[in-house]
Amino acid sequence: MKLRSMLFVPGDRPDRMEKALASGADALILDLEDSVTAANKGAARQAVAKFLAETRSEVSLWVRINPLDSGMTQDDLAAAHGADGIVLPKAENGADVASLDAMLGGIAARILPIATETPAAVFGLGSYAGCSPRLAGITWGAEDLPAAIGAVSSREKDGSYTPPYEMIRALTLFGAHAASVRAIETVYPDFRNLDGLKAYCARAMRDGFTGMMAIHPAQIEIINAAFTPSEEAVAHARRVVAAFAANPEAGALQLDGKMIDAPHLKQAEALLKRAGLA
Repeated sequence: MKLRSMLFVPGDRPDRMEKALASGADALILDLEDSVTAANKGAARQAVAKFLAETRSEVSLWVRINPLDSGMTQDDLAAAHGADGIVLPKAENGADVASLDAMLGGIAARILPIATETPAAVFGLGSYAGCSPRLAGITWGAEDLPAAIGAVSSREKDGSYTPPYEMIRALTLFGAHAASVRAIETVYPDFRNLDGLKAYCARAMRDGFTGMMAIHPAQIEIINAAFTPSEEAVAHARRVVAAFAANPEAGALQLDGKMIDAPHLKQAEALLKRAGLA
């Protein structure tokens, strides 16, 4: 399942769901949480259930349910029957994922927790390894947490994250890799600033994120390009793997006048896996 780009779509906007299928996104996140008012939750569930029942597409379909303590989980999951995955907001630790796993029963869906939206969640980012075979990745958010602690913003005037949220982003990245699942970067809210998005994506890919969430279809092409290894990178990775395959006893080798060793081999193998060429 490719998860380079995951596009949010309000659950009460079925017209946007159809359009989003043609956006090029690897996955759609049909939202029952923040983008849907309390008065529209029921209508959104009906729209999501209908879309899931009628849609056959290579685009994977996910549903963001309401938090586990909202009292709406069972109704949301009933509407999500047939979804490829469930996005769990305000997850605080691996135990929350395990609890959701148990609720899913016969629903064959993966789980993607948004794992940084409460103060307690920050301390649970190392708890996801082994929590559930359904765990597909870990992602984070930079909006709910500042609101929860009374912070003015998570960002500097230039749009970069302040030090506390840079730390949380890093913990999400390492928590995901410690659990051997995808690290999914959070959204870039200034959807008209495509140059800024391109720089944001390049930084995320450089740092070790494997995909990203999006809030607008115009962002998808840039996100997909950023998280698709280039032909040059693939060719280099293949040469690294081939060099070690030809010298299985070597701990270090020379390639293009530079030393390569075990970490370079791991990087090359990970890149080929991300490209679907492992």
